Amino acid sequence: MAILTVRTVTERLEAVIQKRRTRSFDRGIDLPEHKHYTADKPTATLPCPQTVVVPLNQHTGETVEPIVSVGDHVAAGQKIGDLEEKWSSPVHAGVSGVVTHIEPRPFGDGTAVPSVVIRADREQNVPELTPRGDWESLDRDRILAVIKDNGIVGMAGAGFPTHINLDVRTKIPTLIVNGAECEPFLTSDHRIMVERADAVIGGARIIARVIGADRCYIGIENNKPDAIEVLTEKTRDLPEFSVVPVAVKYPQGYKKTLLRAITGKEPPLGGRSADVGCIVRNVSTTAAIYDAVVLNKPLFERVVTVSGLHEIARPGNYRVPIGTPLRHILEHVGVDLEALGGYKVVRGGPMTGTAVDTLEAPVVKAATGILVMPPAAIQPAYERVNPCIRCSACVKHCPIGLYPNEISQLVEAGTPEAAERLHISECCECAICSYVCPAYRQVTDLVMEGKAILKERRRRNR
Repeated sequence: MAILTVRTVTERLEAVIQKRRTRSFDRGIDLPEHKHYTADKPTATLPCPQTVVVPLNQHTGETVEPIVSVGDHVAAGQKIGDLEEKWSSPVHAGVSGVVTHIEPRPFGDGTAVPSVVIRADREQNVPELTPRGDWESLDRDRILAVIKDNGIVGMAGAGFPTHINLDVRTKIPTLIVNGAECEPFLTSDHRIMVERADAVIGGARIIARVIGADRCYIGIENNKPDAIEVLTEKTRDLPEFSVVPVAVKYPQGYKKTLLRAITGKEPPLGGRSADVGCIVRNVSTTAAIYDAVVLNKPLFERVVTVSGLHEIARPGNYRVPIGTPLRHILEHVGVDLEALGGYKVVRGGPMTGTAVDTLEAPVVKAATGILVMPPAAIQPAYERVNPCIRCSACVKHCPIGLYPNEISQLVEAGTPEAAERLHISECCECAICSYVCPAYRQVTDLVMEGKAILKERRRRNR
């Protein structure tokens, strides 16, 4: 029997008190972090890929049209796809080179997306940025136009066009910059906060200007003490800013749970965070807004975390051009591609990312990471959906307070309309329900399927 010393008891008591003081939300789940592989690795650069494949749809909304032709020479950062449609976001060349194809290419999820294929120049010309010294003189509409023109979308989710998200009709008094980065393995946002704190703060000031916010909270999970320290010091003389440590818990980074943890407010069912006077933006997106508005830099590259439970010689955080094939990245970080039989390569995080069906799949704007996961770490898949045993584990942990078991069964029965009464559209697709299910039901997949069916039916009935 272990003997508890006074010091041990005191330390444990202090830990409990600190946890209770740290802001958080109800339900959710504690997950293994696996961030130690890359959290302390500064952002690095890989050799330029020989070819990039830039999908013409990397966002929620309409697919843009190519504005270049085969044979054209393009510069890194040059706009190559656009559309005169609000619900769209232009795309830019990730490298300088020659356009060799404009055709559907594998996206990695079983579909083919119209794409611009560029053969990279041997010598890359890094685009010269011409900082805009007068951004504060720009009016709200001009700032939104600059954000749209530079292709800024949400960089940690569905890629929602940022110019739409920020185009609010009334003053939004509170901005929350989301630095939680709650998914295991991922540390790209962490590095952005440590290495580009000024860009994060500058981007937050721009957003606040657009939405009329007079208060900005930066929410950071407690497992990133260096980011908390850097941003606290940088905002010490900015009274409108507050750095808020939040508990390490999944999905702390979902906008509604982070909003609830920091402000205690909660949007109504079917509502947006703006309905309670808040807007939540991811830190990488916030830094990209700074780059676009102040530096005139389009979103043509991003930082991704390369990690996983496989032997990787050089795991880390890498800045890569949008459109870089995953194969190129894995080869250059020392992954033995010949030994990947049975392994899954995931684009994104382990909970919300997607296992790609080809290593030719490209890095896209919302790709937070590239993870290599062995068979033992992958939930088993079955030819049929297992029956629910009504243990309610999914209900207990659902951060939104839904009934994932009932919703998934209604979709499975072919009646997704009935799932609307249980607020299927509120699901944040965090995948906790699938993770905790002892019957290995693909609950999240069923919910997503139901949402897609309902969306298509609504589209047809317009």
